[in-house]
Amino acid sequence: MRTSFSSSAAAARSDLAPARWRRPFLKWLGGVEAGWAVPLLLAGFIAVWVVYLQIAYLSGYLHPDVLETWSFGRTWQWGNSKHPPLVGWAVYLWTSVFPLTDWSFQLLAMTNSAIALWSVDLISRHFVRGDKRIVVLLLLMLTPVYQFHAQRFNANAILLATWPIATYCFLRSFETRDLLWAVAAGATAALAMLGKYYSVFLVGGFVIAAIAHPQRRTYFGSFAPWVSTAAGLVVLAPHLYWLATTDASPFTYALKTSGEASLGQSLIDAGSFLLGIGATMVLPALSWIAIAGSRLKQWPADFKALNSGLLLLFLIGIATVVLPMIAAVGLRTHFPALWAWQGLFLFVIVVVCGAGFSIERFYPVNLAILVFGMVTICLVVVAPAHAIFRNTHPFKEGRNFYRPAVAELTRRWHEVSDAPLPFVSGTDGLAFAAAFYSPDHPQYQHVWEPDDSSAPSQATLERGWGSMCFSDDEGCIIQIERVAPPARSVRSEFTVQSVLMGFPGVTGRVTALIVRPYDEKNCIPTGPKQC
Repeated sequence: MRTSFSSSAAAARSDLAPARWRRPFLKWLGGVEAGWAVPLLLAGFIAVWVVYLQIAYLSGYLHPDVLETWSFGRTWQWGNSKHPPLVGWAVYLWTSVFPLTDWSFQLLAMTNSAIALWSVDLISRHFVRGDKRIVVLLLLMLTPVYQFHAQRFNANAILLATWPIATYCFLRSFETRDLLWAVAAGATAALAMLGKYYSVFLVGGFVIAAIAHPQRRTYFGSFAPWVSTAAGLVVLAPHLYWLATTDASPFTYALKTSGEASLGQSLIDAGSFLLGIGATMVLPALSWIAIAGSRLKQWPADFKALNSGLLLLFLIGIATVVLPMIAAVGLRTHFPALWAWQGLFLFVIVVVCGAGFSIERFYPVNLAILVFGMVTICLVVVAPAHAIFRNTHPFKEGRNFYRPAVAELTRRWHEVSDAPLPFVSGTDGLAFAAAFYSPDHPQYQHVWEPDDSSAPSQATLERGWGSMCFSDDEGCIIQIERVAPPARSVRSEFTVQSVLMGFPGVTGRVTALIVRPYDEKNCIPTGPKQC
């Protein structure tokens, strides 16, 4: 029976007498169990996609989510106003070694992605050897998850690495009920929670899978689940204390942004969540169908014969998809499908490692060629085309203008003060960009209301600050003018332009508001220290 790649007979002939151009791939596959093939794949993955990002974003700068992550990670904290602290810790540690540049954060994003794939392989090799390990990784590389989703190093992206690590530790704890694995399972699950609270669905998946598994009595009859629970609470304790002493600000933020939908809309959103996950897996699914061919008919029998560990992973995977859908309907809110992408590895591992047939080497080679071909097209065609397009069609968040706008704000600040710009506010994207790209690296401060309890202290305000809004953002302009002391404020507008390798592109207008530092000698008061 023919598949999309070739017939089984042709696959067998190719394995016996491979074409010369296939031999480097065959040698590479032979190095999987020798220990060098997977590291080589992941090193190449990092290098290629960092180059892609460098080319594709020549006419743009880092995404606001990444800039926000750095702003929150400038100091070691147990939390911030939006998310748990893990992503900030990662940035804090990374920037203690690497410089504050776009390429550095692109390298961080792809390194995180490579760690995620290495962790997936750690699970795969618990069940299979050789080519099937590579097939798992290549199928995941056919999704947009580990390249395009991962490039925004934020609270979602860091789950790509924490979920498979936590899953591996839980799997080992469930199987061995060993004390150290139990501690590791609890600690890594807590680490996933410190990445994003959405990881509660992974933890819930662990609980449901353990309860539904045939070996539940053995597991729950041991000390393992209770040791894991205790270890997780110990790791979470400092953050829980921080939440208790800061009015649980991340939860307040989540409630403000989640909105409330009708039951009907929530059901539609839950269906869209499932469809989005399915759409993400179309290309890997088609590739697997091409590999399996007529052997797909064995899947029901293979599923019944799943070993204990793969069954556990399958149950976890189902739970991590179903639980968010139930929560979305119950809470009348919406979860985008990309929030579940970090868990898709579970299904790929179960399908590939659970297959009861061996895979002729012909197919992994062809799969590798498919991935290699797609990467080549992305580097040679997509990346430069994206850069050219974005030079004349700006990003919706205005990323084209970040660095020139920041340079102009910094210049104007130093016209009125010799001190470094202390902090910045305004449109979040511009404010985060100013904190990152300005040589002064001012502290980010959200636009506050006059009676906001989180507003800067009077002593801080006396040092002055800068704000930027896009000129068509009237709400932002009104807010920054509302809190600025009129006698010390200088408002201006300027035009910034995107440039790609010397070629001018689209322009944008920015409204800046500079509040000069308080100077008592040169002050004409309009109120208590208002000038």
